[in-house]
Amino acid sequence: MAHTEWRDAPELPDFSLLKRLARDQLIFLLEQLPGKKDLFIDSDLMSPLDRIANVTILKQHEVDKLYKVELKPIFVLMFTDLVNADKVAGRFRRYKIIFTPQKFYACETVLEEQGVYGDVTTDEWNFYILPLDDDILSLELPEFFRDNFLEGDQRWVTTAGSALHLLQSVYGSFSKVYGIGRCAKMVYESWRELMEEGEQRTRQPEFAKVFLVDRDVDFVTPLCSQVVYEGLVDDLFRIKCGSVEFGPDVTSSDKSIKVMLNSQDKVFSEIRNEHFSNVFGFLSQKAKNLQTAYDKRRGMDIQQMKAFVSDELKGLKQEHRLLSLHIGASESMMKKKTKQDFQELLKTEHSLLEGFEIRECITYIEEHINRQVSMIDSLRLLCLLSITENGLLSKDYRSLKAQYLQSYGIKHLLTFANLRQLGLLEEQQAGETLTVMESKVGKLVNDKTVGKLTDAFSSLAKKSNFRALSKRLALVPKSGEEYDLRVPRDMAYVFSGAYIPLSCKLIEQVLERDGWTGLEEVTRMLNGQEFAVTEARNKTDAQRIVLVMFLGGCTFSEISALRFLGKERDTYYVQQMEYMVNIKLSI
Repeated sequence: MAHTEWRDAPELPDFSLLKRLARDQLIFLLEQLPGKKDLFIDSDLMSPLDRIANVTILKQHEVDKLYKVELKPIFVLMFTDLVNADKVAGRFRRYKIIFTPQKFYACETVLEEQGVYGDVTTDEWNFYILPLDDDILSLELPEFFRDNFLEGDQRWVTTAGSALHLLQSVYGSFSKVYGIGRCAKMVYESWRELMEEGEQRTRQPEFAKVFLVDRDVDFVTPLCSQVVYEGLVDDLFRIKCGSVEFGPDVTSSDKSIKVMLNSQDKVFSEIRNEHFSNVFGFLSQKAKNLQTAYDKRRGMDIQQMKAFVSDELKGLKQEHRLLSLHIGASESMMKKKTKQDFQELLKTEHSLLEGFEIRECITYIEEHINRQVSMIDSLRLLCLLSITENGLLSKDYRSLKAQYLQSYGIKHLLTFANLRQLGLLEEQQAGETLTVMESKVGKLVNDKTVGKLTDAFSSLAKKSNFRALSKRLALVPKSGEEYDLRVPRDMAYVFSGAYIPLSCKLIEQVLERDGWTGLEEVTRMLNGQEFAVTEARNKTDAQRIVLVMFLGGCTFSEISALRFLGKERDTYYVQQMEYMVNIKLSI
């Protein structure tokens, strides 16, 4: 696809409208219980709620006390115990349970079994989407990945379909929907059912194309260590609901500070998508520019100083505060990554992606496990090895598993069982590694010799789908090629030039082709379930805005890659996910 000349960017949809809709519905539900009221809130909802309706708004609507509930699995049972205790004590209160994003029949069944169904009213707060930034939306469902891909529980499919329906209702119809994966197909069908049942509104679309992608289409990308600034912040400090808490090691004080990370932060917005190797140089130059701006005060007369204080000083102080925090965060990251021998970790990951020196990689993984450097990183490496090599040889699988359990505890037997069920960490079965070459050789020698050759070939890893996909889509640049991270030439920069995220490459290829034509071999290796449906014909600037919905979460590396692709292709991507995933392997 030829590079399109840069045009003025179309205005992105105003996602603050989604917040207002959610807030207005919550206020309506609260006002159904007039007078003072106590609010018990699921701990996972605290951060999203704060971004929709803060404490001040809740107080205005007579919420007296707030209680954070940590015991999520037994939340309803805890509530029924409270109701029954009040009944025994003769206390009269009104009770209301608000389920979000939707109410499940199982919860009402529990209320009935506990004998409180008639004492409690239930309702739904249809809070489907939380805007985290100008181009990031989230369903804030951290349980989506486990429930859908591990447990086979499809309860959230309807929620995702409802989120799409809400977006279309507010921002206009989509012209085309692309997707790949079983869950993606079900979400599309759920959304279509809602469309057929509801009232059709015609309005000017604000974005048009939609791409739905299952997380299990690409497990490799979230298993790779992130090296863009925002990804590293997430890996080390955990970004939750668009904000991060920096501790004393960053703030250079005895206090922790919670910081919103979005495009309103002038310092962060310029480094969030940068490879970490470029960040210190930028921050250093930013500090010099700020100092120059401060130095302008010298030689000013009274009127000029007055104008400087009223117009610029406040902004400079805010920028200085944010710059200090990001410098502190970068220094903290450098210390932690140096201690963990980050460069060796990256080298091993790159070797696994390229398929080189696999035996040396296994040795490194063993050392990593035995030194107990990082429990999660060890699991990531094991899973990356398994996926890129299409499973581990039995002797390697059993040895690495035994070493891991010895280092981190027998409790992780369940972790290995779950990872195996997901296809993240598997043992090759006997006979899986037979190749075409072996079959040809077999015709030339007797059966006894073939048996020996079979044993020999079984010691080699099978050519996996990842290897074939990587070659077909050119995911891994040729080794030995120079890659200037200061001037990236493709999306591979998000992994130091070693790998283009498979999910992002698929999106690029499908949008270029306007469908899956020519990608039949690729979809076959990804187990199919792909689709492309034309919904409407829109001839507007919205054609340049694409909504990408990751079902099961995505990484900041993928978001940075899509932002890069948007600039290169003069297209603008809005990412939507259930939750930001830094794949939680202890599942």
